[in-house]
Amino acid sequence: MNNAAPAPVRTRGRPRGNPPTRESIVSVARALFLERGYRRTTLRAVAGAAGVDPALIAYHFGSKKGLFADVMQFQCANALTVEDVLGGDPATLPDRLIDAVTNLWEDADFRRLTAGGDEAAEVIREYLERELLDRLVEFLGGRDATARATAVVTVLGGLIYTRYLNPLPTPAALTPSEIRRILTPALRAALAPRPRATAATRAGVIADGRHA
Repeated sequence: MNNAAPAPVRTRGRPRGNPPTRESIVSVARALFLERGYRRTTLRAVAGAAGVDPALIAYHFGSKKGLFADVMQFQCANALTVEDVLGGDPATLPDRLIDAVTNLWEDADFRRLTAGGDEAAEVIREYLERELLDRLVEFLGGRDATARATAVVTVLGGLIYTRYLNPLPTPAALTPSEIRRILTPALRAALAPRPRATAATRAGVIADGRHA
């Protein structure tokens, strides 16, 4: 007679008790994405390294793409802490924005993560729009906040594209301090409130349009 106790059944879905947190799964996934790259990292491998059922990862993140997005967002949030960037002296905000972007992208591990191709580019776009742009709009306030925030994100997005994602020789050859010196005036102009058009100015524009 076999008196051995039956092996415990491994339940699927969200486990009971105190399962690993999202943060611990993201940490394990980040290490695997860095080691193997996006294509060769599987949810099963992440689950095995984290000691969880693959269904738990699906529960939290939906898919490998969703998990990778969390890894990238976590990295962005750590390096580009919006509260710290926006919370300092307004006069040096352009410098802090550029430093945050260059510090993030000069990190070798982050550059390796961005080799994820389209998935990485999509995450970066979402971060710039949903996190940085929205927070800038809220921070700046006023009638022209969206226009000013859009101008800022456009400058920073151009920096990311031309220096890191699809580098051009000249921007890629610059040091971070040179980038700060070159782009600070553009960001300062982007952040400046737009003057209201006077009635006379509006009338002149209309008149010019009629005589064009």
